[in-house]
Amino acid sequence: MKTTADTALIDAWRAAWPEALAVWSKFTRLRDPSLCASRVEASKQGLSGSFAMIRLLDQSVVVDLPLVTELGLDDYALEVLAHEIGHHILAPGSASDQFRLLARMRRALPTLEQHAPMVANLYTDLFINDRLQRQANLRMADIYRKLEQGRSVEAKANGGVWTLYMRIYENLWQLEKGELGGGHADERLDTDAWLGARLIRVYANDWMLAAGRFATLLLPYLVEDTDALSPSRYLLDTRDAARGCQTYGAQQIEDDEEDGAIHPVHDKRISGLDGDEAPAEPAARQGGGQLREPFELGDILKASGVDLSDHEIAIRYYRERALPHLVAFPSRPAPESQEPQMEGLEPWEIGDPLEDIDWLQSVMQSPRPVPGVTTVRRVYGREPARAIDAVPVDLDMYVDSSGSMPNPQAHTSFLTLAGAVIALSALRAGAKVQVTLWSGKNEVMQTPGFVRDEDMILGVLTEFFGGGTCFPIHRLRQTYAAKRERPAHILMISDDGITTMFDKDELGNSGWDISAKALAQGGAGGTMALNLERDWEGAASHKWLQKTYDDLKRARREQGWDIHAVERYEDLLDFARAFSRRHYV
Repeated sequence: MKTTADTALIDAWRAAWPEALAVWSKFTRLRDPSLCASRVEASKQGLSGSFAMIRLLDQSVVVDLPLVTELGLDDYALEVLAHEIGHHILAPGSASDQFRLLARMRRALPTLEQHAPMVANLYTDLFINDRLQRQANLRMADIYRKLEQGRSVEAKANGGVWTLYMRIYENLWQLEKGELGGGHADERLDTDAWLGARLIRVYANDWMLAAGRFATLLLPYLVEDTDALSPSRYLLDTRDAARGCQTYGAQQIEDDEEDGAIHPVHDKRISGLDGDEAPAEPAARQGGGQLREPFELGDILKASGVDLSDHEIAIRYYRERALPHLVAFPSRPAPESQEPQMEGLEPWEIGDPLEDIDWLQSVMQSPRPVPGVTTVRRVYGREPARAIDAVPVDLDMYVDSSGSMPNPQAHTSFLTLAGAVIALSALRAGAKVQVTLWSGKNEVMQTPGFVRDEDMILGVLTEFFGGGTCFPIHRLRQTYAAKRERPAHILMISDDGITTMFDKDELGNSGWDISAKALAQGGAGGTMALNLERDWEGAASHKWLQKTYDDLKRARREQGWDIHAVERYEDLLDFARAFSRRHYV
């Protein structure tokens, strides 16, 4: 087996690139392909598991030429390159569509979600290859004949997924049964292959809508075919297509996403049979009202090749969810400057005040001044003065992360979301933010003081402890050991566990005294947003709860804490919007 490609092969494939572009459009804006002369070079480009791949991040095509030679595809440069370009032009086309596609595939493959990238790859290949074979007269069928020749006898006898897939192609291109490898199709598989071919034709211009139907068609074969990936291991050219791409929009659940996971036989547009299922006519829509949970978003992104940790995905998740709720960027009109600004010269004419003549400029125009002809005077105007900025109030936020709170990396945490909305709004207004995440004793995480680093702030907010409840009194004491140069507002987001801040600290100091001193040194007041019962200001049902409510009433009465009770954590989002408008607009 050759491990490197010779120069003639590289030149031949490079020469085929313009023609491959022209198959789709001569105006396609793709960079020249990376034609790797060695397996090592292909690996460095991120190519593995296939002889070619696409990168949606930089609109690139990468080809492993030694593997192309091994598979006997040296003469198919135009077909292979045109196919990869098709992934850029037709399907998936963009990272956003790749996320949407995988979300639909995963919903249609319960318990087998790990196969979603492979099924999505096979699905988009069908649309691209069918168009290239029939409309561009390229030899796509010959490529599958080559691949079929390379399969072992054992592999040919097994593999229901691959047999169904090849039979779909044979139906699409009206080939003899078994010509591409679909010869083992029984009556059931033959019927499913016909449905699959109909699906490709019916939804040729609306491929996103039928993604769930195709996955549902393959689902029974995936259950039986434990080695489904093996026959197509050289065809996973979109496996890491979205690596490095932005994730905006991936958390939206589309209106027709869930309803799309039906078998094609129940879609009368495909089967031609009258049924009780009414196919959706409009194109797949984005921007449904529902949003995914953070763990669902993480599964989709990882399936797309996005290499991020759960924590990094959580940061992106809450940043994107917070953006629509942020305050507008602050602006103020700039007053006109009182100082006149010289704008230029204009002729001084007889009748104008004599003192207006600029003699230096007049003499520079002519050593013999002629009044009204060579004499000039200066012209003055006004320009906007520099606006005097108001000093924004810094934000010192303490967020409860005890066991009664949801893990923001797994499920939506409205404490984290509210914190993100308020913190990012404060940054827009020019404030600095300190975030403290707390739970049990010694379970504290804090930004390094008051900062303006967005990632640092969200990094703390999206962490999770899940332990006991013990407010870090010492952090409050240390922050306000001295009066701050800039005013800071103290914000607590918690539940009834917040009253542990009034206990004694490790030095025996009273939490009440520390709280009072913090408000005084901060100089901008304090707010508590707490998950409490609506009638918390009345009588409590338990004695211990009454003590908690009494402490909160005392904090409001004696120290001036502004206490907001929310019955549901979801209501924290409304609180966050109102708080941000009140303090940072």
